[in-house]
Amino acid sequence: MRRLHLIFQILFYAISFSQNGITCHPDWQIKPSVNQGFILEHRSTIGHLVKGYPTIYELNVSKPTLGNKLWHHENNMPDVGMSFSVLDFKNPDQLGYAFSVAPYAEIPLNKDKRSRMILRLCWGVSYLDKCFDVKKNPKNIAIGSHINSFVQFKWFWQIPLSEKIRFEPGFSFSHASNARAKVPNLGLNVVGLNAAFNFLIPGKACSPLSSIDSSAKVRSKNELLTYASFGYNQREVATEPLYNLHVTATYHRNVRNTHKWGIGTDIFIDQNYLIDYKQEFKKSASGIDNTRIAIKFCYSYNLGRISFPIDIGYYVFQKVKPDGPVVSRIGVRYYSKCGVIAAIGLRTHFAVAYDFEYGLGYRFFL
Repeated sequence: MRRLHLIFQILFYAISFSQNGITCHPDWQIKPSVNQGFILEHRSTIGHLVKGYPTIYELNVSKPTLGNKLWHHENNMPDVGMSFSVLDFKNPDQLGYAFSVAPYAEIPLNKDKRSRMILRLCWGVSYLDKCFDVKKNPKNIAIGSHINSFVQFKWFWQIPLSEKIRFEPGFSFSHASNARAKVPNLGLNVVGLNAAFNFLIPGKACSPLSSIDSSAKVRSKNELLTYASFGYNQREVATEPLYNLHVTATYHRNVRNTHKWGIGTDIFIDQNYLIDYKQEFKKSASGIDNTRIAIKFCYSYNLGRISFPIDIGYYVFQKVKPDGPVVSRIGVRYYSKCGVIAAIGLRTHFAVAYDFEYGLGYRFFL
């Protein structure tokens, strides 16, 4: 299953890079970066793991978008690239280091001005050299496996120092977890200040563009998105995986081609939840009691055919409450020309990961 997750991520990365013309642009950007921050203690039980202020060392390699696709212009000509980072948690015995590889998009939040604010969206894979071990590292209840997902958001300013050098100060949020694929897994969140220098390596001039590809433009303001996904997690250390099924229907309003809002319904069948039900009522669930049902509010930011959804939901039906009433999700979706959707998402309850979800679906333009 872990291999399947890596395959899904590699697929999305390949699609993301292929849709922006990255291979034919002559310019490159090299950006060394340092982030100094603190571990966000989202659970009091991880306080004993915080021994200092973590530092993230990054080397980023990127290219400016060409302008040959509509989404380049809609997003103020973003940069796309790959980040290589080392995160020192300042607790070498229990947390150690995280080594991450992740593609990213950096989206200017205003038009071309001398000083610009940028949003980075980044999702990749991280290897942590220290994880929970019942004999060697029993106090690390934050990370249960060496291989983890890595998510990073950055907000920073671009300040030109010359034609080929920019200074980029800002702040960041970084997260590593395996989404409860292997417990314990409370996850690690690092909030920090960021400082980077961006060096432009120019190449040959591009030939003038003859046309702009607008095939990813939405067909209507209103759409209905339906899909089904599956995931898995673990209940206790060294136990077999438990599987989860998720079915959703969501109405979206395309405010602009770059973003949309929505409301929808999620139906979950979770083996972990069914064990909690049986322990509570001393019998197996039947009928609708096998499910949890949530109403959600949704937002998605779109880069062409790649979409980054954020869902916040509330369980309106569940007979037991092992995870609380609020369920949230972040993820990545790919919208094909024919309407088929491929999706990968991270479901959480109050900032604690529950599972990764892998789904297929279809969107209907209304």
